[in-house]
Amino acid sequence: MIYCVEDDSNIRELVVYTLETTGYKARGFEDGKAFLEALALETPELVLMDIMLPGEDGMALLKRLKASAKTQDIPVIMMTAKGSEYDKVLGLDSGADDYVTKPFGMMELISRIKAVLRRTEKNAMKIEDKIVLNGLTIDVKKHEVTVEGEPVSLTLKEFELLRRMMKNLGIVLTRDQLLEDIWGYDFDGETRTVDVHVRTLRQKLGKAGELIETVRGVGYKMREQA
Repeated sequence: MIYCVEDDSNIRELVVYTLETTGYKARGFEDGKAFLEALALETPELVLMDIMLPGEDGMALLKRLKASAKTQDIPVIMMTAKGSEYDKVLGLDSGADDYVTKPFGMMELISRIKAVLRRTEKNAMKIEDKIVLNGLTIDVKKHEVTVEGEPVSLTLKEFELLRRMMKNLGIVLTRDQLLEDIWGYDFDGETRTVDVHVRTLRQKLGKAGELIETVRGVGYKMREQA
């Protein structure tokens, strides 16, 4: 189920119709009050949230979602006519997963929804609390990495990069996939960003860094043996 909170009835109805014809279940709400009432009864997979709403605005609703343990993990895509960098940064810093500026194409919106759902993995698989591989251990809940019992200090992006590869053992992940999953849909950096992070990750992991294999011209994969 995807919730669309949008006070413009034409946009709201078009978004809900497009979602349903694409295979999603969807409900539309014209204000925050109706949205919160529905949220108390059913937790959606994702929320599309307009910023300019009557009563409590979208930014306030977003902060409310992220402040509650029950709803903080629901992915949110902000929709607004505002296109300034400040508004975008404010939304993302407040916990939004993506941001679309009106007017937007329906197929673009569907593409962004699919990307966010893949990234948050809400519709696919649970995140393992702990993954162990040949002396290399990553504890997701504690946000800790150890090699042969010795702690390794990683940045947030290095940690997410390692977790993603360890969870997909033996599977080749392209640079574009890693950019989208870890840096976000709108990240403008070149794929070299991934290469730089992999290089520093290998250095920090020492001997265990040899588990990360480069697949020339494609990307990287984690193998069982160095």
